[in-house]
Amino acid sequence: MLQQRTLKSLTRAVGVGLHSGQRVEITLRPAQVDTGIVFRRVDLPQPVDIPMSALAVSDTRLASTLSNGGAKVHTVEHLMSACAGLGLDNLYVDITAEEVPILDGSAASFVFLLQSAGIALQNAPKRFIRVLEPIEVREGEGANQKWARLDPYHGYKLSFEIDFDHPAVDSTGQRVEFDMSVHNYSRDIARARTFGFTKDVEMMRANGLALGGGLDNAIVMDDYKVLNAGGLRYDDEFVKHKILDAMGDLHILGKPLLAAYSAFRSGHAMNNKLLRELLKRTEAWETVTFENDRLAPKGFAQPARAW
Repeated sequence: MLQQRTLKSLTRAVGVGLHSGQRVEITLRPAQVDTGIVFRRVDLPQPVDIPMSALAVSDTRLASTLSNGGAKVHTVEHLMSACAGLGLDNLYVDITAEEVPILDGSAASFVFLLQSAGIALQNAPKRFIRVLEPIEVREGEGANQKWARLDPYHGYKLSFEIDFDHPAVDSTGQRVEFDMSVHNYSRDIARARTFGFTKDVEMMRANGLALGGGLDNAIVMDDYKVLNAGGLRYDDEFVKHKILDAMGDLHILGKPLLAAYSAFRSGHAMNNKLLRELLKRTEAWETVTFENDRLAPKGFAQPARAW
């Protein structure tokens, strides 16, 4: 049986929110079978649980935000991406503010935290959502066109293409494909950092955003070049970060996907729109388990690989 996964022990991290600039502590704790991933706002007078769900996404400007009533948690995508990459199904995330800490701007710190706590197999079958028919969402025309799509696939594969019309970005890889059955998430995707442009940062800060951002947790560019002293971590770090974000956004569905995701200039909003379209089209997917590991797609049966 291909089993559900949680943590062996709890682990903690302290950091600042990318947009709020607020100090925040998260505690990642094991959870029972079929719990899913649940954020818990422990800073509120009465702690509020915010279960992960595509329908709980209330804001997609610059990040993915989950809500339950008035309680929110912002910028969940990097932690969710690490959970997707390591195959985690059940987890409690206690959080002391309304934004997940940005740490180094990638998912690498979350991968390290989760692997340090240890991955535990649970006595229940892992449930996947298997896509049976193509699902696509599109916006814009011509140069403004963007789209995201899911196709049937026995496994989990993501391909992404970017188009930023910026010298520093254009000189790197514009398209990347990542397949969970072939590649190593921790090595190939997790270290890709979020990125931004100085002209946008100034505007965002004027609007109370990006208050915790800087060269230690993002790739920052002026009109011509990357300003970070160490340069890029990957030759195609920009598009790899978009894959990282997409994996996080799609994991908000609550169950891992068996599908091929492809996208052009997509972002948090399009990714959530794609999930909502999928959920609406109930004939286009089914929930499946694998009683025999050998029948599962390659890459899912093995324990999460280290770096």
